[in-house]
Amino acid sequence: MRIIAGQFRGRKLLPPATDATRPVTDRVKQSVFDILSPVIEGAVVYDCFAGTGSMGLECLSRGAKQVTFFESERTAAVRLKSNIATLKVEKSAIVIAGDLFRWFAHTTPREKATLVFLDPPYRFLNERAEDLRSLAVTLAQRHLAPDATVVFRHDSKDSLDLEALRQADVREYGGMVVEFLSPRVTPPGDSDKTVSTP
Repeated sequence: MRIIAGQFRGRKLLPPATDATRPVTDRVKQSVFDILSPVIEGAVVYDCFAGTGSMGLECLSRGAKQVTFFESERTAAVRLKSNIATLKVEKSAIVIAGDLFRWFAHTTPREKATLVFLDPPYRFLNERAEDLRSLAVTLAQRHLAPDATVVFRHDSKDSLDLEALRQADVREYGGMVVEFLSPRVTPPGDSDKTVSTP
């Protein structure tokens, strides 16, 4: 695992110690960030189910303002904190190691997110579908800026309609799907700020 562009380009990251998390390959990451490049500079980012932080740290390397990482698996969270320390980005990184669903339900953010990576364990689309739908509603109502982008990754064999978010684009990479979503209602005049896809 490595940072592929920006200030920390080429820096290696600690990978997951177990198969509890599934980091994206460099090829997929490059493709996703090519799409996201217009919205990263100065972004307020949530990296949900962050693993060891590959996506959020890539954002910080490319000029994001702040990233909040959510990871409840203990070993992954330890490696995530080590990766943050290695890049010396502690001032721009917050780690939430508790229950993500509970945090979003009970927290009001100081600043709303403009970019969210939603990368739950693949089994959650079947085992915790209602929790994910509720999370999408909470995100849309309380945590997302009107022009925010949500990147939702899941197994290509599964699908889940997050009704609070609308699909702007979808890409398939081997056995995974990456959906680019935005809040269902965008105020007039803000539509030109949403991510464009080549």
